[in-house]
Amino acid sequence: MKISQLFLLGVYFIGISSIDAQEKTSLTLDEAIHMAWSKSNEVNLANSKVNSSKYELQSKKNTQYPDMKLSGQYQNFISPTVDIKFKQSGTPFPAGNQLLIGQINANLPVFAGFKTQNNIKISENLYQAETATAAQTKEEIAMRVVNYYASLYKAQKTLELLKDNQKQAEQRVVDFIELEKNGIIPRNDLLKSQLQLSKIQLSIDEINNNLNVVNYYLVSLLKLSPETKLKINESDFINFQMDNVPTDEKPALENRKDLEAVRFQEKAREAGVKMARSSYYPSVSLLGGYASLGLENVITIQNAMNFGVGVSYDLSGILKNGTNVKIAESKSLEAQNYKEILTDNIKVQVKQAIEDYDLALKQNEVYLEAAAQSSENYRIVKDKYDNGLSNTNDLLEADVEQLSSKINNALARANIIQKYYELLSVTGQLSQTFNLSKI
Repeated sequence: MKISQLFLLGVYFIGISSIDAQEKTSLTLDEAIHMAWSKSNEVNLANSKVNSSKYELQSKKNTQYPDMKLSGQYQNFISPTVDIKFKQSGTPFPAGNQLLIGQINANLPVFAGFKTQNNIKISENLYQAETATAAQTKEEIAMRVVNYYASLYKAQKTLELLKDNQKQAEQRVVDFIELEKNGIIPRNDLLKSQLQLSKIQLSIDEINNNLNVVNYYLVSLLKLSPETKLKINESDFINFQMDNVPTDEKPALENRKDLEAVRFQEKAREAGVKMARSSYYPSVSLLGGYASLGLENVITIQNAMNFGVGVSYDLSGILKNGTNVKIAESKSLEAQNYKEILTDNIKVQVKQAIEDYDLALKQNEVYLEAAAQSSENYRIVKDKYDNGLSNTNDLLEADVEQLSSKINNALARANIIQKYYELLSVTGQLSQTFNLSKI
């Protein structure tokens, strides 16, 4: 394998990354996730939608209560002319300049074809769906933080190994310069060692560039200052036990919040069908009121109370409402189909996550063996080179293979943890791991 290809292979395992050294802020993964939950724009938007849905539900519940209206009037007439045709002759009709009217009317819905109850059920299910969607948003934000965090750790670890290798490469160049001056090695060997050092520097520069990008992504998500440089401590990310690893899709079908949201939306659509059918029924309500009236010097009415029953029936709706019912039924079927599609997709995601986690475990074993093998290979090649039994190409290639194996081995454990978190995420258990109840 060519040296340049080996370096590209080593850089590939970094994924996306962020930062170099200087003064850095240490942040555990748990702290980062809780900070994202409290400050993320996506989470705040999801919480706002939950609150809006909650108020809409309360508004629908308020329709169960009576409508009461209080009205009053005061009018002052300026020198009115009153001509009463049926008055007794010789008896002047009193002139009233002031009119007072007060009314209270109440309307209590009794039956509306179950429209009120189904309207409330729709809002209740939509509220529950919005709540589940907000929880799913937090799950997705947590996974995004995990990916950024893992990328930062992988990049920092790779950068550390590259810089160690850079020191060895620099010393090799110094040694080769002396050997070339003394005629022990050809100039071509010195140039090869210098070229390898240049490639290491290019890799370091590329990693630093990626580090800065991902660091910016993460601090932006956490609403920290753009100048903040994060440091991932190995003990904060690596040293923990992975318990209760999911082995099938059952926990996903029980815990996935996006699936829960779709189920509530499906219930809302079913209630929408019943609500559409309610237009086939009449509406019945109880009516009641109180009135008081006074016209100065003419008439006074007090304690005028009334009550009764109001009935309305939209006869034309019997013919027109069939289309509305079909629309509601079609939307209900849409929700059912979407639920089935999402369920199938979740099963595929879980299967993929399980396979990726198992692969990461197997790769870890291989990388561990490869690290030991590449170190032994480099030792042998170096010994042969010192004894004139191998050339510079063999030495430099063995060095690159050793570096690549060290990088792969160092990142293998982090990759297992990242795949473990991905498995928790697709089964809807990631937020539980980081104690969602704390926020």
